Amino acid sequence: MKFGFLINPIAGMGGKVGLKGTDNILEKAVKLGAKPVAPKRGIRFLKQIEKLGLERELEFVTCPKKMGEQVMKSAGLNCSILPMELSSRTSSLDTKEAVRLLMNCKVDLILFVGGDGTARDILDALPGSKLIPVLGIPSGVKMYSGIFANNPDDAAHIAGAFLKGETQLVDYEIIDADEEAVRSDNFNIRLYGFLKGPYLPMRVQSSKQVSQATIDEQDTQAAIAKCIVEEMDPAAFFILGPGTTVSTVTDLLGVQKTLLGVDIYHNGKVSKDVNEDKILREINDWKKTWIVVSPIGRQGIIFGRGNQQISPRVIELVGKEKIIVIATLGKLQGIGGRVLRVDTGDKKVDEMLKGYIKVTTDYREWRMLLVK
Repeated sequence: MKFGFLINPIAGMGGKVGLKGTDNILEKAVKLGAKPVAPKRGIRFLKQIEKLGLERELEFVTCPKKMGEQVMKSAGLNCSILPMELSSRTSSLDTKEAVRLLMNCKVDLILFVGGDGTARDILDALPGSKLIPVLGIPSGVKMYSGIFANNPDDAAHIAGAFLKGETQLVDYEIIDADEEAVRSDNFNIRLYGFLKGPYLPMRVQSSKQVSQATIDEQDTQAAIAKCIVEEMDPAAFFILGPGTTVSTVTDLLGVQKTLLGVDIYHNGKVSKDVNEDKILREINDWKKTWIVVSPIGRQGIIFGRGNQQISPRVIELVGKEKIIVIATLGKLQGIGGRVLRVDTGDKKVDEMLKGYIKVTTDYREWRMLLVK
């Protein structure tokens, strides 16, 4: 089979530095110390392709330079290069041009390393029939769409199953958030359309589900918050992930957090919208530091989507035993497979987080859920 492979080289760079995306603010991300994320994700995928012994049955077609060629060479794989010119800074126009050229090459599957914005560009570039299936290797900040594998390793397994005719094609929702609105702490997501892609159970993430705003759900969130607050040491540091469930905790504490960002609570005060660097600089006692997170609706991901500020380094310093996961039973019931997932970008940290973890689901009520 012939697989198309392209990389959005700036995808995910805004995550650790707390910019909630990279659209239109690459220079700011770089000034804050952002480093490329997508190339490493692409190499991890290709190494897994080799590990599965699939490269002998595949012909890869990719983009020049940093949109694919460099990663292919780093992974030691042969490929054909698309005849396209790239400037020093790539854009959505390059992604769309690559898709058109891949269609002309009659590839059987388009693999892309990027986030929701990259998925939107591919959606725009494919004709109305959208006959070429697409699979995303996650490297963005949010990735609310359903077109993505859970992680680069799972993407390789899906590609292998597709090669062997062991997958079915389904329509995946392409969803994206308005990053400018997110940076202003307003959650504004939109369904843009559908892309066909291969489906393999437990290896493809679900599209994000917004938390239910029912009275019962809100009451349960408040009960969870009461349970957490009663156990909090006021002298400790609490790294608070994004989302309405976690914000209920700060509501009870009488302080305000960033709804869509990561914050630090300590001694009755909140440091708002912190990035990885500020977390590492501000916390001076890691033995008295806790992380509070809630899984993304339907996806079940607790680290690696929308909270990359809580980086592998931060997670290592805190330790798994001091991670507090909170979610209502209604939210847990909507998660595919009833398992939680992590995709921090660091395989060692992902392995450390795997296994069972306690999830607070109501006032002094808990469930043990498997992290995969």
